[in-house]
Amino acid sequence: MPIIKIEDIAHVRFSAPDLHKMRLFLEDFGISCWEVDGRLYGKGSDGTPFLHVTERGAPKFLAVGFRAESLADLEKLATAEGVAVEDLNEPGGGKIVRLTDPDGYGVEIVAEQAMGAASFNFSDPPRNTAASKPRFRSTVRLEVAPAHVRRIGHAVLKVRNFRTSEKWYKERFGFLTSDEVEAAEDVPLGAFMRCDRGDNPADHHTLFLAELPGALGLLHAAFEVANLDDLMLGHRHLAARKRKAAWGVGRHIMGSQIFDYWKDPFGNELEHWTDGDLFTAADPPQKQPMSALLAVQWGSPHPMFAGKIAPQPGLVSFLTALQLRIKRLFGHQLKGTTP
Repeated sequence: MPIIKIEDIAHVRFSAPDLHKMRLFLEDFGISCWEVDGRLYGKGSDGTPFLHVTERGAPKFLAVGFRAESLADLEKLATAEGVAVEDLNEPGGGKIVRLTDPDGYGVEIVAEQAMGAASFNFSDPPRNTAASKPRFRSTVRLEVAPAHVRRIGHAVLKVRNFRTSEKWYKERFGFLTSDEVEAAEDVPLGAFMRCDRGDNPADHHTLFLAELPGALGLLHAAFEVANLDDLMLGHRHLAARKRKAAWGVGRHIMGSQIFDYWKDPFGNELEHWTDGDLFTAADPPQKQPMSALLAVQWGSPHPMFAGKIAPQPGLVSFLTALQLRIKRLFGHQLKGTTP
């Protein structure tokens, strides 16, 4: 049994040398920003106090935050880990427990934050399809603008040893595996993991741990937007503002969400997404080949496969080497790929 079962992801925390530059990007991305005590905070429209924090310093990912269901859970976790429950002296107040995971990432668990009123200022009109025509005698007229970020949905961390990190997060926070990604049969490279909310629906993944090549760090953080129109209008706005596109637009396989990835001025990757899968605790884990990780159901192929970025020393070269190693050791090829 896990020590606690977290409710959701709460925030991501970074450092950067120029808060003004970060603020301009985040506002183009659709996150409302303000500064307090030398920190830049960003929030969406779901009422949570903040979902993105930037402190002054060298460019770096600092921590991922999760929300506990209660103060009692936070105290239980603190007792088990031998740490203190501290006051959270940031917007929304509340309490916090600070941990460090096996790869040195900060993990911040919060509770009792003061929630603001949720707001939603983007319309979602009825849509005409071949099967149904609910929109009658009315037009669609859209304006390019920043996307409307609702909330943070998940974070993706690069880890040294997937099984070690998986055990650490599951034992403390009760994560359930939605999809485990395999390089070959019984050779896992990572997993998409969701919150255990019992019979209540949870996003397909709140945390993805990936044992991939290169330096450790956050691979990306993802933020839900209003709908497909909102995502596409946000894409056009970011492009018009000369922001750096990373990958998109397309629809993923695992999680099913429509995605659009962008780089902030300091190299961190942020995702807009909409229309993702929801599961309950009753849904069993699945296994997927590595090929499903960067493949799309429709839309833009990953830039490595489209020849837009060099594969060295990236995932393509890593998979090639791994495929040869697995073939030598186990007599079969990398699952879901061809040599």
